[in-house]
Amino acid sequence: MREPGALEIKTFAFALDILDFEAKLLLGKHYTMANQLFRCGTGIGANVREAQEAESKADFIHKLKIANKEAEETDYFIKLCAESPHYPHPEKLTEKIQEILRLLNAIIATAKHNLKQRYP
Repeated sequence: MREPGALEIKTFAFALDILDFEAKLLLGKHYTMANQLFRCGTGIGANVREAQEAESKADFIHKLKIANKEAEETDYFIKLCAESPHYPHPEKLTEKIQEILRLLNAIIATAKHNLKQRYP
């Protein structure tokens, strides 16, 4: 069994934080937002994990791009909660999602560069 990488560890921890925030949203009866954040916020790590079993470098990049889209969507909903007076503040989620987005973008850019070098 392989050891998870830094991105896998961060996205798993983030998914746990999303579950905690989802519970706060549910307590406030914000069911739609809770469901939306649950789906996209936990989907990041699921797609990162799936990328680890990619069939090719191109498949790896594709799966990480899906994770990046989920992260962008999550960032959007976190910002909505942060700016709305009707929702609990997502405290640490804002910083964590930004770090995940930076990591994903860097890994995707490096993988694309390496793929271009290999297959010009």
